[in-house]
Amino acid sequence: MKKIQILGTGCAKCQKLAENTRQAADNLGLDYEMKKVTDINQIMAFGVMTTPGLAVDGKVLLTGKVPNPGEIERLLK
Repeated sequence: MKKIQILGTGCAKCQKLAENTRQAADNLGLDYEMKKVTDINQIMAFGVMTTPGLAVDGKVLLTGKVPNPGEIERLLK
């Protein structure tokens, strides 16, 4: 099971990233668990300075933008 983490304080961009990521993971038929990390200290522990961020299994894949579901699918493969 993939552990997907949305790193952000809950802003509109963070919500959209979560929505697009859920759609991408569902499109790929992934077995996943999604968690939103909203604590600024935990976000910084990932080395993320610009939110939103996307991490999978503890590895940061992107920060500071909201790609469309197709782009996220490529990252999740």
